[in-house]
Amino acid sequence: MIDIGNTDTVLGLYGNSKLLNSWRLSSRSHRTEDEYWVAVESFLDLQNFQVQQVQGVAISSVVPELTMVYRRMVEKYLQITPLLINADIDLGMKVLYQDPNAVGADRLCNAVAGKTRYGTPLIIIDFGTATTFDCVDQSGDYLGGVICAGIESTAAVLHQRAAKLPNIELRFPEKVIGSNTQQSMQSGIMIGTVKLIEGLIIEIKKELGGKPRVIATGGLAHIVSEKTKYIDQVDYNLNLDGIYLIYQRNAGKVS
Repeated sequence: MIDIGNTDTVLGLYGNSKLLNSWRLSSRSHRTEDEYWVAVESFLDLQNFQVQQVQGVAISSVVPELTMVYRRMVEKYLQITPLLINADIDLGMKVLYQDPNAVGADRLCNAVAGKTRYGTPLIIIDFGTATTFDCVDQSGDYLGGVICAGIESTAAVLHQRAAKLPNIELRFPEKVIGSNTQQSMQSGIMIGTVKLIEGLIIEIKKELGGKPRVIATGGLAHIVSEKTKYIDQVDYNLNLDGIYLIYQRNAGKVS
């Protein structure tokens, strides 16, 4: 399974319905399909997994130019037509967005895995390049959600756009009122993020109804979840599992 994000691409190897291993590559490198294959083949070798054992591939991507690079790689070296995840294939849920095809594939995968694993209603918060909230209603349909600037993105923009603001370590300060610039930025970004998500969760729950579980995923999920009681669980493999579940539903339908 291949999850192409704005910052990183995660490769997941599944066998007997279980995630055997996963690897991470930069999404910002300008490699050809041949160069990516060298990396993928080395990962498989480390797992003592033969290329001939690969039976299927699915791709979730929010980076169109990389989608085609990985697709060509899979077709060239594995002789497989990969499943490209979007709202037009069988997801096992309705997508009630105004334009279903405008929903990022990663958000759909999170919703599918979340619904399968945790039930409904559900709120999924993904701490990635953007911080996204995705909502699944009691009937198991995808409603939409909220998109905010990600923690790392916010810190990077402040550093790049304000000459006197440093590049800071993303950790929580001991107190809200910072006594220096770094602490002040950490307070605004880290504590501000917690208050933002808590406020949004409260408002989303009012609209969603029922008693939704709140699941967090993404690289910084564990850091934030430790500072709030509003997140019920952290699940780092949610997106990869969603890709795999969607692949299983659509196996044999790829042309």
